[in-house]
Amino acid sequence: MMEQEISQIAAKCVCDSKFWIGLIGVVGAIVGSILTILGNFALEWFKSRSQKIIDKSRQKILKELLEDKAFEWRNISTLAAVIGCDEDSTKHHLIAIEARGSERNDGMWGLISRHPLKDIKRKET
Repeated sequence: MMEQEISQIAAKCVCDSKFWIGLIGVVGAIVGSILTILGNFALEWFKSRSQKIIDKSRQKILKELLEDKAFEWRNISTLAAVIGCDEDSTKHHLIAIEARGSERNDGMWGLISRHPLKDIKRKET
């Protein structure tokens, strides 16, 4: 009976060690996946961080230009040239700082605080 008991104990040890090896493998795969996902998020955050800093600087410059008392309205091409963007990107920045285009559709922009929408003269129909 001694050999049979030893054989059972050995089989139990082998079974237990397979369980732990499998469990460690699964836990390792889960931890590796989580670290990969967190690493990708961190990488994207660092890459977009520098762009956000540039965008904030551009918006600050636009706001300074539009708050200048010497000008009622500013031309979109001038604003785009000053901040180094194309006109479409400049429009996105202008909207972000609460500016609006002129109702005459002449490419002129101003801050809503200086040119409220309620001041637009409505045509009588």
